[in-house]
Amino acid sequence: MAFKIYTKTGDKGSTSLIGGVRVPKSHIRIEAYGTVDELNSYLGMVNDTAANEKISGWLREIQDRLFTVGSVLATNPDKEVKMKLPDVHAEDVSWLEQRIDEMNEVLPEMRSFIIPSGQFAASTCHVARCICRRAERICVHMQQDEEVIPELIIQYLNRLSDFLFVLARYIAHINGVEDLPWRARV
Repeated sequence: MAFKIYTKTGDKGSTSLIGGVRVPKSHIRIEAYGTVDELNSYLGMVNDTAANEKISGWLREIQDRLFTVGSVLATNPDKEVKMKLPDVHAEDVSWLEQRIDEMNEVLPEMRSFIIPSGQFAASTCHVARCICRRAERICVHMQQDEEVIPELIIQYLNRLSDFLFVLARYIAHINGVEDLPWRARV
């Protein structure tokens, strides 16, 4: 028999965290990992539209890390979990920094804010960057509300949004599209 995707246990507006504790679907942890899931889905679209083998490898690596981030966010910190869950490591942040530096080596110097545009994959990457920033803000809110969240998750999301900004520029660049500088109206 095929695995059923529906359980009906959430029909009244609650869901379970890893560890078995039920919380409302409006709980900040659900908002956090739901936003990370949204980001992961957008990165799939960036990958599909960028159609570049190197970028695809990078994005698959990041999507894997986002599943890790999501599992950390979906875990009740007060319950002992029986299954082994993956962790985010400092090396994951360093990996993003290395990719940022690699892309910046070929990008023209940025002298102003740029308008997100130019090429569909690049524009989609800018949307993903905004979702990443939202996920980061939610995680910071969790921290301020004294929800247990590893500092490394916030650091990873912060660096990932930087990566996505540079990636958007990089995608446009390799497709021959120049940055569109923002000029303030005076």
